[in-house]
Amino acid sequence: MIICKTNCMWNRPFWISRIEDAWQQTSVVWLSGVRRVGKTTLCQSLKNVDYFDCELPRVRQLLEDPEGFLRSRQDRRIVLDEIQRLPDPSEILKIAADHYPTVRVVATGSSTLGASIKFRDSLTGRKKDIFLTPIPLVELSDFQNDDLDHRARNGGLPAFFLVDGTPESDFQDWMDAFWAKDIQELFRLERRASFQKFIELLLIDSGGMFEATRFAAPCEVSRTTIANYLAVLEATHIVHVIKPFSTRRSNEIVSAPKVYAFDTGFICYYKGWLDLRPDDIGLMWEHLVLNEINAQLPGTRLHYWRDKSHHEVDFVIANRGRPPTFIECKRTASKFVDRTLQIFRKKYPAGKSYVVAMDVTTTFTRTYNGLEVSFTSLQQLIDQLRI
Repeated sequence: MIICKTNCMWNRPFWISRIEDAWQQTSVVWLSGVRRVGKTTLCQSLKNVDYFDCELPRVRQLLEDPEGFLRSRQDRRIVLDEIQRLPDPSEILKIAADHYPTVRVVATGSSTLGASIKFRDSLTGRKKDIFLTPIPLVELSDFQNDDLDHRARNGGLPAFFLVDGTPESDFQDWMDAFWAKDIQELFRLERRASFQKFIELLLIDSGGMFEATRFAAPCEVSRTTIANYLAVLEATHIVHVIKPFSTRRSNEIVSAPKVYAFDTGFICYYKGWLDLRPDDIGLMWEHLVLNEINAQLPGTRLHYWRDKSHHEVDFVIANRGRPPTFIECKRTASKFVDRTLQIFRKKYPAGKSYVVAMDVTTTFTRTYNGLEVSFTSLQQLIDQLRI
């Protein structure tokens, strides 16, 4: 549960059930997410767990003998928080998975497992991955605040979301800690100014098409360094890289990805938005849809589509052996224009088409020149995509 400054408490049953379900399938769960997204508080709210903070020297000393540690906790449920503080974080998880399957482990970290040389084994096949996103909309009732403008402006880090106003200074403090504790400890990058300038530019341009050469000059680094920076930001969940959907047709974008920032609050902060205009809300809605899909439908292979005449589809789901699903994000259903749909479906006639709009509460359908489109709320879209 989340505890606020006034001792209010919010349960997080959505994520607790995800961890419990994962433990039914495997003994080791890797819980990743950006700093201050709520990993520690979530783990401490699990029932009947022994909690160990790997930032503490005494805990690191205790874990110097991983076999002895695990042997003493047979049939227990344990949390190894901030496990990247250990010299070889993957060692104890591998031993637990292979030799102590009755010990249920949830380990937390800020990056994907294996993102840096500190993780010497990615534990493929030995663990379940759970990516803790910023607060998804499905959780807003648990936080007793369903104001979408507030969620967009403050973002989805619980401590930021729970502030009545806008936590202006906290955004820069968070970025400073991200550099010091995540980037330096895991990747040891140099040129802090260049790296943070790159993050700033990405956040301002969030949702746009990515070309490395466009960032190289203002950041005063090479195109190769920019590509390396992007890989680091993706591994630490600061950005989501969405690749284009294409069957290599000559008039389609086939290589340039779109890059989305992890949280709407940071976008608003770096853009200088204190009050959101209608067009701003539309951009934030696209990010909230992406966050919801990441939270509720983990592992979904999302793409975007764009042709060289600049017709663009926000998201395309293209699972192997199935026709592509068309998804457009709109602030209001009335904003949808079917021109791009017609062009896309001329190339890819099979597949479902959705418009997910903020003002839709009950799904309805419309037909455009024989093409059926479902207008839906975000949760109804999620439910349909599960089928």
